[in-house]
Amino acid sequence: MDQILISVFLIIALFAILATGLWIGLGLVACGWLAMMLFTSRPVGDAMMTTIFGSSTSWTLTALPMFIWMGEILFRTRLSEDMFRGLAPWMTRLPGRLVHTNVIGCTIFAAVSGSSAATCATIGKMSIPELRQRGYPEDIVVGSLAGAGTLGLLIPPSLIMIVYGVAAEVSIAKLFIAGVIPGILLAALFMGYIVVWSLLNPDKIPQPTEKFSFVQKIWASRHLLPTVGLILAVLGSIYTGIATATEAAALGVVGALVVSLAQGSLNMKTFMESLLGATRLSCMIGLILAGAAFLTLAMGFTGLPRHLADWISSMGFSPAMLIVVLMVFYIVLGCFLDGISMVVLTMAVVLPMIERAGIDLIWFGIFIVLVVEMAQITPPVGFNLFVLQGMTGHQITYIAKVAFPFFLLMVAAVALIFFVPELVTWLPGKMLGPAG
Repeated sequence: MDQILISVFLIIALFAILATGLWIGLGLVACGWLAMMLFTSRPVGDAMMTTIFGSSTSWTLTALPMFIWMGEILFRTRLSEDMFRGLAPWMTRLPGRLVHTNVIGCTIFAAVSGSSAATCATIGKMSIPELRQRGYPEDIVVGSLAGAGTLGLLIPPSLIMIVYGVAAEVSIAKLFIAGVIPGILLAALFMGYIVVWSLLNPDKIPQPTEKFSFVQKIWASRHLLPTVGLILAVLGSIYTGIATATEAAALGVVGALVVSLAQGSLNMKTFMESLLGATRLSCMIGLILAGAAFLTLAMGFTGLPRHLADWISSMGFSPAMLIVVLMVFYIVLGCFLDGISMVVLTMAVVLPMIERAGIDLIWFGIFIVLVVEMAQITPPVGFNLFVLQGMTGHQITYIAKVAFPFFLLMVAAVALIFFVPELVTWLPGKMLGPAG
C-alpha cells in the first residue's frame, strides 16, 4: 500500500510540475529530487550530479544530434518536390492515384529523417497544394498524410529508437534494422486502405490528366536517386556491419550536405539554420534524457519499479494481455505527453515487467515505437495534428477524425507483429558485423 501511495503522489507531483509550464527535462529533475528527499536517505546532490553527467556523456547518444542535423539539412532542400516528380508518374493507374504519394513519400523521407513531425511537414508542404489543386478529397489527403507522417518514427533512422536503445541498453543498430520490415508493412497497410477507399468511392478520385509511357516513368524516377542513394548509404552501412549507428549518422550528414549542395540549396543561411535547428532539438532531447535518468535513479532508490513489476507479475497477466494493457496505457499517456517523454518516463517501471515476462527487448522497442506513433495522431497533444493544423487550417478534431482509420491500422500492425514476431526479429538476426 505504501508503494502505491508513493506512486500516486509522484505521478500527481510530476503532472502538477509540468502543468506549471516548466520544461519537461527540469520537471523530471524536480520530481526525482522530491522522490529522493521525501522517501530515501540518499544524498540528492551527489546522485543528481553523477547521474546527469553520466547520461549526458553516453557515446551512444552521439548519433542523435547527427541524425537530427541530417533531417534538418534535407528539410531545407528540394527533396520533397523531387520525390513527387519521381513518384507521381507511377501512381496514375493505382486506385487512389496520387494520394499514394503521401504514403510512399513519407516512407522514403522517413528513411533519411528521424522525426515524425519533420516527415509530415516536409511531404505535406509538397503534396497538400498539389493534391488540392488536382481536386483530391480533403479527408483522404489529410488523413493519409497524418497517418503516413508517423512513419518517421518507425523507419530508421528514428530518434525514438535511439532514445529507447539508450534507456533499455540494447543495440541501436539492431533496433534500426528491426524497424524496416514493420515500417514497410505499415506503409502497405496504409496504401491498402487507400486502394479500398478509392474503390468504394470511385467518383471522388479525379481522373489522371497526363499519361506516361514506361520510358517516361523510368526517366522521371531519376529524381529519386539522391534520396535512394542516401538511404542505401546510411542503412546499408549499418546492415552490412561497415558502420555503427553513430558512424552511419556521420555518413548521413555528409550525404545530406552533398545532396543539398548538388541541388543548389546549400548556402551559409540554410547551413546555419539547419545547424541551429538541430542544436535546439538535440538540447531539448538531451535535457529530457538527463532529467529522466535522474528520475529513474530516484525511483530505483525508492524501490518503485521493482514493487510495481512484482505487483503486475502477481496479477498473472499473459504476455498477450500485458501487451494489450501497455498499449492502452501508452495510448492514454500519449494524449498528454510527447513520444520521447513517454519513453524515458516509463522505461524504469516497464522494462522489469517486460524482462520478467520473457519478451524480447528489440521486439518491445518496435512495439513502443508503434504505440508512440499512435500518440502522434491522438488529441490533444498529437504532434502531427499540430503540424497539419498549421499547414491546412483545419481544426485538430477534424484532422484526428480523418486520421482515425490509420490509427486502427496501427493497432492491426501491433497485432501482426505480436502474432508473427519474426517480422521484427528476423532481419536483425541476419545482420553482419558490429551491432553497436
